[in-house]
Amino acid sequence: MAEIGVGMLGYAFMGKAHSNAFKKIVYMTWPPPLEPRLVGIAGRDEAAVGEAATRYGYEYATSDWRKLVEDDSIGLFDNGGPNSLHAEPTIAAAQAGKHVICEKPLGRDADESYAIWQAVAATGVKHLCAFNYRFVPAIRLAREMIDAGELGEIRHFRGRYLQDWADDPSLDTWRFAPDDAGSGALGDIGTHVIDLARFLNGEIATVSGFAKTFVEGRKVDDAIEAAVEFENGSVGTIEGTRLALGRRNAFQWEINGSKGSLAFDMERLNELQVFRDDGDRARGFKTVLVSETDHPFWEHWWPPGHIIGWGDTFVHELHHMLEAIASDTDIAPYGATFEDGYRAGEVADAIVRSGQTGRRETVSYRSS
Repeated sequence: MAEIGVGMLGYAFMGKAHSNAFKKIVYMTWPPPLEPRLVGIAGRDEAAVGEAATRYGYEYATSDWRKLVEDDSIGLFDNGGPNSLHAEPTIAAAQAGKHVICEKPLGRDADESYAIWQAVAATGVKHLCAFNYRFVPAIRLAREMIDAGELGEIRHFRGRYLQDWADDPSLDTWRFAPDDAGSGALGDIGTHVIDLARFLNGEIATVSGFAKTFVEGRKVDDAIEAAVEFENGSVGTIEGTRLALGRRNAFQWEINGSKGSLAFDMERLNELQVFRDDGDRARGFKTVLVSETDHPFWEHWWPPGHIIGWGDTFVHELHHMLEAIASDTDIAPYGATFEDGYRAGEVADAIVRSGQTGRRETVSYRSS
């Protein structure tokens, strides 16, 4: 079996999630498109990254990401580092001929995201922006139903990502440092809503919104709100907050069409709420357990009814990347490319501008 060497930047949350997925791919998706070999992992804390290398099974650890870029045995560079480290290492790895994965948001703003996309695309390597929620089976099923016209004309999309962990002024991580993160809830969870809105309903044309900081002394936003219009004529709302007490990881969305509706809640990851207008609207939504053998991604997993977890979305996402590399196929439309990462950044920037100007903002997308 052909293998591909993996170099990982970042050893904490995303480094752990991606490393776990690479290891699962080897035995759960048998035979995998390529066998990922965990070669090197980089991080700023030498002791911590060394311990992570031992736990995750990497051959070596380094405090200098450039060693991964220079390592000819690495063919895939996976960037799960802070947002401030998305541009330089990812571009350098692509220019060294390595395929690249970068966590979202692609850049700290649209300009940086555009620069990353353009520089990487020019090299011809495969590139994936890690919007892993595209790879939830229920969400992929929703996309397939929408593409098949089962909802008819789309009229409404409303999405919200609610967490409650940031209501503490003493928190001190890179996520609260503007230079490292770029933004707060907007880049962290708001971009997930933006990407899913685009994935399910197409491009966003205009926005009217704002970002808000509640915690005294904090220099990034805690919450964002926006009303949006899509290029297909439908309307919607986008919301993200890290201060919704009682909501641990509630990524919830609903989409309404002329023939039916779909609804989803990440805290019930294996379920999709489906309503078909069959003339009896009093019946309401039907709960579909997305675990059947003909449902998306289920060829890798268990008998029907045996559910999977959040971490398994990364298995699907990274398997998709390996398949694209092995067969020289496109990342799009189901995977998010760096162009998708850039376009999410344009929408996010438009929300910020709208809050500053008090006006509805048109989203303008730059071409390649």
